Amino acid sequence: MVLDIWRKIKQRDFAPIYLLYGTEAYLINETKQLLLNEVLNEEEKDFNFSVYDLADTPIDVALEDAETFPFFGERKVIFLHNPDFLTAEKSKEKIEHNLAKFAAYLKEPAPYTVMVISAPYEKLDERKKITKELKRNAELVETKKLKEHELINWVKNRAKSSGIEFEPNAIEQLLALVGTNMFMITSEVDKLALYATDQKKIDVDLVEKLVSRSLEQNIFTLIEKVVQRKLDEALRIYYDLLKQNEEPIKILALLAGQFRLIYQVKELSRRGYGQQQIAGFLKTHPFRVKLALGQAGKFSDEELTSLMEMLAEADYQMKTGGMNKSLLIEMVLFRLKK
Repeated sequence: MVLDIWRKIKQRDFAPIYLLYGTEAYLINETKQLLLNEVLNEEEKDFNFSVYDLADTPIDVALEDAETFPFFGERKVIFLHNPDFLTAEKSKEKIEHNLAKFAAYLKEPAPYTVMVISAPYEKLDERKKITKELKRNAELVETKKLKEHELINWVKNRAKSSGIEFEPNAIEQLLALVGTNMFMITSEVDKLALYATDQKKIDVDLVEKLVSRSLEQNIFTLIEKVVQRKLDEALRIYYDLLKQNEEPIKILALLAGQFRLIYQVKELSRRGYGQQQIAGFLKTHPFRVKLALGQAGKFSDEELTSLMEMLAEADYQMKTGGMNKSLLIEMVLFRLKK
């Protein structure tokens, strides 16, 4: 678990090589920043911190740097980005990397260098010798998307570090409003913690009052209002989005995407798939599946099919017709209410 690695880093228990792999960009960035700040002080960063993009720099250059003694201080930190040779994908730029030399370094890394390899890929190519060698010798940090209970624990720990506590329902509401983007979650948690400095507790009302809605969440809420036959509130959300300079064509695309997700979730659930299985099959976050399942029961199959056909027709008219785009969305909302 990433948090266990962070705990070791804060205890200044450093590994000579770290491999950060997975698709959760927030966890990769936070791990890199934590290592940099814990290994080097501000003065040392000017002399002993280097970044290499392996998409345009041979790894030999980085290895030469890694084996050179620190100019100032006891340690140096080297970040390696875009190690495409760890995946099955072909890189656009053909750079010759001396992987034999890299493999030799992995077996005997410089004791004064902390090398951090950032591989933001969904999968590494386990068939490659260099991948196997790296996984044998590096501290592995898998940064996959967190599950719902992991996100909840993340929010609790983030708030706790600021001396603040979330009420259980408040965390659920936060995730419902913000979604699963960890950059946004962290920003909102820090904002709430700052506001709640005196009372030391964050409840649902405070979340509702302060948390910024993502565009996707506004679309989700808009659909909820339509389902509840509250067209005036749905239109109010839509007008607010227009005031925020959101493009009607983007709003329409998100509406279509949400209804498509609802249809797919409903069908897969009927076939006996669980929430996690559906999320894996559709390559979306389990929390989005959970929300879609809640809406799926409010539509029949015929209604969903009709709605998607209507949205497809609106998309065609928006791209080819001369009708006012914002007015076209209003007409869609009126038809959704029926």
